[in-house]
Amino acid sequence: MAGFHVMADARGVHVQPVVRRITTADLSAALRLGVEDFWAKPSHYVFLGLIYPVVGLILTQWTSGSNAIQLIYPLMSGFALVGPFAAIGLYEISRRRELGMNTSWRHALDVRRSPAVPSIAVIGAMLVALFLLWLYTAQSIYTGLFGNQPPASIGGFVREVLMTGKGWTLILAGNAAGFVFAVVVLATTVVAFPLLLDRDVGAVSAIETSARAVMANPLPMALWGLLVAVLLVVGSIPLFAGLAVVMPVLGHATWHLYRRVVEPERAQQIRRPM
Repeated sequence: MAGFHVMADARGVHVQPVVRRITTADLSAALRLGVEDFWAKPSHYVFLGLIYPVVGLILTQWTSGSNAIQLIYPLMSGFALVGPFAAIGLYEISRRRELGMNTSWRHALDVRRSPAVPSIAVIGAMLVALFLLWLYTAQSIYTGLFGNQPPASIGGFVREVLMTGKGWTLILAGNAAGFVFAVVVLATTVVAFPLLLDRDVGAVSAIETSARAVMANPLPMALWGLLVAVLLVVGSIPLFAGLAVVMPVLGHATWHLYRRVVEPERAQQIRRPM
């Protein structure tokens, strides 16, 4: 169990890290520290961040070429669902910088040596599954309103969405469904990955700690989720290019948010053996 553990830590113990109450000032501080981490070696972080714009462009090209234009917006908004997992290398860089260690971009790959890799993989797989379920939901909403016929062109699709009753229904229903998915991801992973990099507590404890953090700080966490969503949309608009900056900054800021929300390890409370 010490070599491969997911449900609990290496000792088979389920721990409950102590969650703090935070304010909007903590959100501002986390974002400011995230920007500082980014500017410490921006060339490295832009290199990492370019992964997301490139993937975005590939997916957009694929949807256009595959008569799946209606999925472009769900794909763009879906970055918010997989972002916590995709930014895990950035959490590692912030962690190393905090400890005064080398922060070369190559160290983002050091995550693979973490004893918590099985737990990280499990939660990552959960996010990928939620992302695919979101795309399926978005397609189902579109099909229910417009049928199985794909849009003829991007321009025609935009006009139909903005100038017809069915189009506005699509906007409202799609965004309502997307909001539900976003809340689920926020509630289960807002501090899960940074926690696992910091301490190998197991996937269940990481998800539970995220949920407790959200319940203890509903307004600040809601504002954080809104901030992330807005920045991701802004970063996606110019052909996803802005994500090369937005994703690294948000990744680093998430690490600092975790530091403000969760007490250091010495304050953890052991609840029960698994």
